[in-house]
Formats: sequence, structure tokens, C-alpha cells
Amino acid sequence: MWQQNYAPVAGSLGISALVAAIPILALFFMLGVRRKPAWMAALTALASALVVALLVYHMPVRLALMSSVFGAAFGVFPIAWIVFASIMLYRLAVDTGKFDIIKDSVGGLTTDRRLQALFIAFSFGAFIEGAAGFGAPVAVSGAMLAGLGFSPFYAAGICLLANTAPVAFGSIGIPVTTLANITGIDVRLLSAMIGRLCATLSVLIPGYLVVVMAGPRRALEVLPAIIACGLSFAGTQLYVSNFVGPELTDIMSSLTCIVVMVFVLKFWKPKNLMTRLEGDKPATAVLKTHAPGAVFMAWLPYLLLVVFVLLWGDADVKLAINRWTDGLMPGFIPTFPSRCPDCTT
Repeated sequence: MWQQNYAPVAGSLGISALVAAIPILALFFMLGVRRKPAWMAALTALASALVVALLVYHMPVRLALMSSVFGAAFGVFPIAWIVFASIMLYRLAVDTGKFDIIKDSVGGLTTDRRLQALFIAFSFGAFIEGAAGFGAPVAVSGAMLAGLGFSPFYAAGICLLANTAPVAFGSIGIPVTTLANITGIDVRLLSAMIGRLCATLSVLIPGYLVVVMAGPRRALEVLPAIIACGLSFAGTQLYVSNFVGPELTDIMSSLTCIVVMVFVLKFWKPKNLMTRLEGDKPATAVLKTHAPGAVFMAWLPYLLLVVFVLLWGDADVKLAINRWTDGLMPGFIPTFPSRCPDCTT
């Protein structure tokens, strides 16, 4: 059995760590300096990782190749599969025109810049993070704010700041799922601890976001909205991450926050509206009013996503599906004799 030496270079852990970082540096060099496509950068990083593993750490060739194959399989299932499904759902909404209805339903509720930032950059951005992830929250929410008259650069910065709250759980919980599979730690334990850490910050980020935008005095003018936004998101994030799982943490937290913010904006208005910021441009977005049925149908795919993920995560449903699929397996997957006939497991 091969035992890894963590300090193979001159017995120094620091120098060995620098050598071990060569694949990461190669990836950044290909992406950021050479501006090569992601697949070329990934293959370059893989090749450099194999060279380092074989020549520096003296990893057996067979084990190195097996690790590469396992890493590729793990990248496809579940990471790439979940990413594909989330992007497909997002593109389905965009290509059918339903996403325009979603944007109209959240973009025309208020003209106050502070509340627009809370609702679009924070609440709606968190929803896009949970449903699509991978840069979509900043791109979509930033474009919406820019269409409402925000400076594009300023809108992107606001959305990046707001994305601090949901980014740890990412697209349908894939960062937490990946971390659990790599470390071998139970995914529920990781989800619970990450949720506790993030909820502590999430309750503060809406207030910090408005303070950065408008200063402490103008932030106090919308304090009820800040409190409602932070508590609704952080409370749901804490509950779902601890008692449901990582897959729906962002989606359920953001949907709860959106519903709460809709009620706040419908029944409460700040005394002093803040309709412009320095550097604002004329609004280019044309927001339309849609029938309640059309709005519901636009949001329905994401509501169904919540329902099915909840069902799929139930232990009894998982057991029933496993029994059903196990019964189908022998029909199309060949079986192989055990290499250990005397083993009982």
C-alpha cells in the first residue's frame, strides 16, 4: 500500500506545498494569462498534477490513473449533472419568456434604490444563486439593476456584496455536497454547521449593503425592510440547512425572503424615498404588468423543484426508489463474480 509523504521536497512542508500548488497555478495561468478555454486549462492542470504526483510524490502510475478516472467520474456525477439540470431549468425559463415575467414581477415593486437593492440584489440574487449559481446571480441581478438606472459597475458591486449570503450553498447545494464527498464527512453535519455560520452573516448583510449604498442615516430610514429581509432569509437558511439539507437552502431562503419583502413593500413605504444614486443613468428596462396566473406559471418550475427535491430527500422515498431501481438493475447491467467469495459484505 502506498503511503503519501507530505514533505517530499527536502523534507520541507512549505516547499512541498508550493510544488503541490503547481497544478492550481497552471490552471490560473491558462485561464487568466493565456485566456485559454476552460477545457484546455483543466487538461493542463490535470497533466501537471500527474507529473507532480508521479515525479515528486512518487505515486504509483496505476493509482494515479485510477485517481484521475475517479475524479472525472465525480466531476460528472453529481457535480456536472446538477449543474446541467440547474442551467437547463434556467435556460428553459429564459427561452420560453417566463423569466421576463419573473423579472417584471420583482422589478416594479418599488422606486426606492435601497429597497430595490434589498429585493433584487439580495433576495432575487440569492434565488438565482440557488437555482443556477456560477455567476448567474451577478449577471442577472446586475443587469436588472442596470436596466432600472443603476450604474452597471455599481450594480455589479452591489450584487457581488449581496451574494455573500447564499454563495456557500451555491447551485442546489453542490459546494456542500462536493465537500462532503471529498472529506467523507456526513453532508447533513456539514450543511448544519455551514448554515449556522452563514445565517449569522446573512442577518447582517442586508443592513451592511444599504449602509454601503446610502450611509447609516439613510439606512435607518428603511430599517423595517432591512430587519424583515435579514431575519426572513437567515432564519430560513438556518432551519433548512439544519433540518432539510443543503440542496434547497438557498432556494427556500430566498423564496421566503421574496415573499416577506413583497408584503413589506405592499404595506409599508419609507417616509423619504431615495430614487436616485450618484452616477445613475436613465432607466432602460420596460417593466410590464402580468396577470397573477401568468406570474404563478412563471414561478411554477422552481416551486416544483422545491417539491421534488423535498420528496427525493425523504428517507422513505429514497428507500422506495432504491428498491425499485435495484429490481431493474439485473435486466440491463451485467453482474460479475466476486473477487472475495468468502466475504460476507
